[in-house]
Amino acid sequence: MNDKLKLVLVDDQCLCRRGLSELLANCYDFAVLGATDNVAELHQLLDQKPDLLILDLRMKPMNGITLLQQLRADGYTTPAVMLTMSDSEVDMQNAIRAGVRGYLLKDMAPDDVVDAIRRIAAGELVVAPAMTMKMIEMLRGDQPSQDAKSSLKLLTEREREILQLLSRGESNKAIAITLKISYDTVKQHVRHILNKLNLSSRVKAAVLFTKEQETHFGKDSSRNG
Repeated sequence: MNDKLKLVLVDDQCLCRRGLSELLANCYDFAVLGATDNVAELHQLLDQKPDLLILDLRMKPMNGITLLQQLRADGYTTPAVMLTMSDSEVDMQNAIRAGVRGYLLKDMAPDDVVDAIRRIAAGELVVAPAMTMKMIEMLRGDQPSQDAKSSLKLLTEREREILQLLSRGESNKAIAITLKISYDTVKQHVRHILNKLNLSSRVKAAVLFTKEQETHFGKDSSRNG
């Protein structure tokens, strides 16, 4: 277990807890320390120093954001990811402000959930593909650095093609199918893109690309006008 990613799950629905536990426990690199809907039991699980806390958003009596804030106040610093049915931009915004590293949806394909959890554990900020455009809208007011803008010119044609698909919210698996290349090749390209742009997440790369496209087409429109 020492070299496995140790996970703790929180969900107030027994069926969801059991299903997610079985999905993740079957992964060779995951170890599920426990799944609960009980705060006292959760504290005991967190005392085992898990690598990642996966929690639902809309739980009773305490929702996931309030629970996470309480855990932080109690001194627990375990990185957290929200796994929820809510595709509300407000919920995602509140969750990210509360410090989650990922916002995933329960209707994602199981393999995509597993891949996202691995990426989150590796330090990425990951949101469900269906939430990517909403995340871009959230970040639209942030101005990318001039260095990041200039770095877009360093991307190869294939890397730009992949970045364009990322900006549409496509997962690595979907990109692989669209471009008829392997999943591992897509992952390698994404790593190269982030390294060249000096960015920590694909979401930020997607925002940068979207702003570049808006600027480009805006200039073209002004010329034609």
